[in-house]
Amino acid sequence: MKPDIHPKEYRLVVFKDFSCDYTFLAKSCASSRETIKWEDGNEYPLVKLEVSNMSHPYYTGKMKLLDTAGRIDKFNKKYAKK
Repeated sequence: MKPDIHPKEYRLVVFKDFSCDYTFLAKSCASSRETIKWEDGNEYPLVKLEVSNMSHPYYTGKMKLLDTAGRIDKFNKKYAKK
C-alpha cells in the first residue's frame, strides 16, 4: 500500500439522522462546524445525515412514501379535459 494516503486526524464524531432522530458515535475524519453534547457529557463534532441504516428502506423493510398524492393531483390538474 502507498504510504501516507490515509488521513491522520480521526476523532470521535456524532452522526445524526434527521429523518428518524437516530444518533450514534463513531470515529471519523469528517469535518463539521457544529457540535453536540453526547450522553457521556462531552461535546463532539456533529455530522448531519439524511439517510442511515435506521431510515433506509433496504434495512428497515418499509417503503417511505413521499407526497405521491400531491404529484398525482398536480398531474391530473395539468392534463384535465385535454
